[in-house]
Amino acid sequence: MTHGLSAATASRFAAAALGHVTREYPNKMDHVLAGPEDVLGPRALHPIFFGSFDWHSCVHGWWTLFTLLRLYPDMPEATRIRSLADEIFTPENVAVETAYLDRPGSRGFERPYGWAWLLMLAAEVERDGGDRAAILRPLAGAFARRFTDFLPLADYPVRVGTHYNTAFALRLTLDYAESVRDDAVAELCRNRALLWHSGDRDCQAWEPSQDEFLSPALMEAALMRRVLTPDAFAAWFDAFLPRLDRREPTTLFQPASVSDRSDGKIAHLDGLNLSRAWCWREIASALASDDPRRPIALQAAEDHLDAALPHVTGDYMGEHWLASFALLALLADQST
Repeated sequence: MTHGLSAATASRFAAAALGHVTREYPNKMDHVLAGPEDVLGPRALHPIFFGSFDWHSCVHGWWTLFTLLRLYPDMPEATRIRSLADEIFTPENVAVETAYLDRPGSRGFERPYGWAWLLMLAAEVERDGGDRAAILRPLAGAFARRFTDFLPLADYPVRVGTHYNTAFALRLTLDYAESVRDDAVAELCRNRALLWHSGDRDCQAWEPSQDEFLSPALMEAALMRRVLTPDAFAAWFDAFLPRLDRREPTTLFQPASVSDRSDGKIAHLDGLNLSRAWCWREIASALASDDPRRPIALQAAEDHLDAALPHVTGDYMGEHWLASFALLALLADQST
């Protein structure tokens, strides 16, 4: 069975996201207190992204909603998505979110994961154009500038499978930069990816770790697929995972088991399975139709989706974010 995004699944994901993007508590904040005047709640600090347990999950919860709305404009949840977005995405609220970035303690706020997801959200909103796209542009521009300021200082990649992973951030930011034709940001992302990863060989894939939701190995490969020409990627990939035709490293083909979905960190492993499926599908799209590794990659994607899709909803520790990663996987290009 090849998994795709059905209307019923889209509706399930939309209902879940509507249930958390305005749920203020519980909330895990990334907030530096410079004084007692900074003791404020999520909604006061972030009038748009105050829900979904944490700021970045709220951002990609909204990305999920806008993406589903584009794909299924007549879904049962469509009216609620539109009315809620009109209520929350206002120039005044965007101004507060943007001003937060100017605080002295906010230099590292949500770097780089939240930065990249905000830009992905902006790219999705720009697809529709109109007032909402214009309203969000100041915030998107502020985060794009954060990348242009930070990446020249980043001498080393971060390869962990959590929020600090730089390959994931560059992969999403490239989608934004190319969609809005920000050539400077796109070129900076490509150059940094090449600097960090062009010489990587014979990846051992020491994963998963207990709370990872990204595959350091496959995420790097998905990024390099985007920054290299097809011929250059083929040569790089052959050297990076030289035994893939033998399904090695074995760990990359084995979906992670999740022992306790009520534990927020352990629940990350459902996200690992979903993001691996996304990466496997993207990698497969770069392989020739007669490449024996292509069906191996596609089967690995399906195995990981089988393991994770039933658990996208059901427990809030996963439900407040997993639909976004399921969408990345289900919408991934699998063509050659």
